[in-house]
Amino acid sequence: MNKLDELFDQFYDHALTDSVKAVGPVERKLTLKTGLLNLLGDFSQLEEEMLTAKPELLEKREFPEYTRELFLFPITPLLECKMYVLTPKSEQNFYPSVLALHGHGYGVKEIVGLKENGEEDDGEPGIHQYFAVKLVKKGLKVFAPEVIGFGERMLTRDIKQGKQNSCEAMATNLLMEGKTLAGLRIWEARQVLSYMEKHPDVNADKLGMMGFSGGALVTAYTAALDLRVKATVLTGFTNTFRGSIMAMRHCIDNYVPGILNFAELPEWISLIAPRALFIEAGDKDPIFPHRSVLEAIKEIEEAYHNRPEKFAYDIFPGSHEISGRKAYDWLKNQLL
Repeated sequence: MNKLDELFDQFYDHALTDSVKAVGPVERKLTLKTGLLNLLGDFSQLEEEMLTAKPELLEKREFPEYTRELFLFPITPLLECKMYVLTPKSEQNFYPSVLALHGHGYGVKEIVGLKENGEEDDGEPGIHQYFAVKLVKKGLKVFAPEVIGFGERMLTRDIKQGKQNSCEAMATNLLMEGKTLAGLRIWEARQVLSYMEKHPDVNADKLGMMGFSGGALVTAYTAALDLRVKATVLTGFTNTFRGSIMAMRHCIDNYVPGILNFAELPEWISLIAPRALFIEAGDKDPIFPHRSVLEAIKEIEEAYHNRPEKFAYDIFPGSHEISGRKAYDWLKNQLL
């Protein structure tokens, strides 16, 4: 064996061996949640600058089964995002609602059925499968913000260079300041949840999240930290650190310094328990390998030994993509 391979295996083993321990499961969970907040970085500066202005409606489009609205959502004077809100056409007064987070690609348009140029996309869906549209057609109200670093939320330098996203530039700058891009995205997701629960036609007791790939990372950690999330779907993410982001090249937005000193990824995801969790993964996903998916699921399943009805998964024939063949109905049933 290459001695350097052996050395880095040793680093990994020592990180887990020396990980923070706690007396019991309750204390362990509290330790992990507190540790995660610290690892993600301090964004209290943003909380001091938060605005109270209402989102501005930019456009509205009617479809046979739902209405799609585009809002400009102001968070702080320097932080705002465009967010699509999809509402079913039904006689409900209060909707169970889902925060839908896209992964790498051309941004939020990719999950609401639009091409990158904003035109309606009537062709075959890509790996995101227009999943926000699929969810609203199940009777769920869907809030789909553009994740910072993608689409129209990129830094000028990356736009000028024709890059697909600003993940690297944003992440490296934040790391130099003791913060993480994952932390900023999770902080934003929690602000959207706060907006959702106050929305006049949202049932605040029935909030869910669904995320794909990088969006699933944000979804997993947000749901772990925020008890308002009653049901969670993770696609193209559940794995072990060792089997995925430590085994091959991944976007830098996946990396949180020091996180392995607390726990491996399955234990972090298990913080969602006993609230409802569904995991789906393609059996040929090249960047979140099948073998490590099964390893993670086995550990996560143990966290639901007292509430097995709250945990389910689907390993579908496919690659790094959304399936939804079981996930959409599962999420609907958990929230209705």
